[in-house]
Amino acid sequence: MRIPFPRLTAPLCALVLLLLAPASESCGPGRGYGKRRPPKKLIPLAYKQFSPNVAEKTLGASGRPEGKVTRSSERFKELTPNYNTDIIFKDEEDTGADRLMTQRCKDKLNSLAISVMNMWPGVKLRVTEGWDEDGHHSEDSLHYEGRAVDITTSDRDRNKYAMLARLAVEAGFDWVYYESKAHIHCSVKSEHSVAAKTGGCFPGDAQVTLESGIIKQMRDLRPSDRVLASSTTNGHGPLLYSTVLSFLDLQSNVTKIFTLIGTNTGLNITLTAAHLIFVTDCTDGIGKENVRTSFASEVQPGQCLLTSQGTETTQAVVTFVEEKLGTGVYAPLTQHGSIVVNRVLASCYAAVDNHHLAHWALSPLRLVRTLMGSAKQLTDGVHWYPRLLQRIGEMLLDPKHFHTLGNERGL
Repeated sequence: MRIPFPRLTAPLCALVLLLLAPASESCGPGRGYGKRRPPKKLIPLAYKQFSPNVAEKTLGASGRPEGKVTRSSERFKELTPNYNTDIIFKDEEDTGADRLMTQRCKDKLNSLAISVMNMWPGVKLRVTEGWDEDGHHSEDSLHYEGRAVDITTSDRDRNKYAMLARLAVEAGFDWVYYESKAHIHCSVKSEHSVAAKTGGCFPGDAQVTLESGIIKQMRDLRPSDRVLASSTTNGHGPLLYSTVLSFLDLQSNVTKIFTLIGTNTGLNITLTAAHLIFVTDCTDGIGKENVRTSFASEVQPGQCLLTSQGTETTQAVVTFVEEKLGTGVYAPLTQHGSIVVNRVLASCYAAVDNHHLAHWALSPLRLVRTLMGSAKQLTDGVHWYPRLLQRIGEMLLDPKHFHTLGNERGL
């Protein structure tokens, strides 16, 4: 049987080769093909320099504060302790507060700890300030939300701090500031805004329909499963069963705020605010010219969603849009770039307001997964490829094309 593959343009072929090259060099035996790239030259930050070169609490850095987190607040459960033995926590209050932080901050800090040990053998990363519950910082400090840390090296050698700041930038902190001769300040975006911008997810109890007719919850979905999806990128054609190739985001145990969209037929769908969903104006049928995608948070009552009736699509009028808490975030990527969830047709993509652009940009990943087979291992976290696309997109695209409601409303 002949397996059809997407026709590749020359630029797309080049992009695929570039993406595959690092994997060939690092995973294969010996040197791989060609020469290895020389190590990246790291330039230390200057005193009082910050990176990126924008204010900390702006969209291009760590984003706006969302309010203090206290031990009695609902958001306190979003903080997680960091017991990494490669990091020294000053913990002068002796309460363990400095160890508490958001998962994103924890991930970046753990990555930085490895870089510090590689740069200076025998030296560890040291955290002097983490989550603040005692009011030691300015009113809108991100320390109150577990989104900021002040760091030094374990030997407290101030000659290392400029390079330590650079290592923090490389580790992925969203804002790094060589704030003082005595420490480096680092902060990250909120978990809500990161999920809204990068993930585009469904909760774990969302339901999909398999080719066998079985209804499966999103938390039980696996790569190679075939799920109901649209046969066209426009969403207007008949439905078919499309292979799940991978997950763009998967965080099984987190609790997030989702957008719940209800319809007059009783069919509801729950997804993150920045996720794209197919809509119409409820007029002129479901033609190519009438169907478009919208961020979930921008769907309005009176519009229509596309719902499944067997392998055909029909329209259901939106009657309400509200917020709800859900557990787990799952973003499956199908071969066709769409998926029917709770019998409602949605895109597999998020963050950027153009389903076709996102589908094209994910072509290399879909191609690789098609050629090599669906990913078998499920690991929590955001896939590296959409992370890369997000960074490129933020550099090349006008910010108006990105979903920003998550930063404004804390979604």
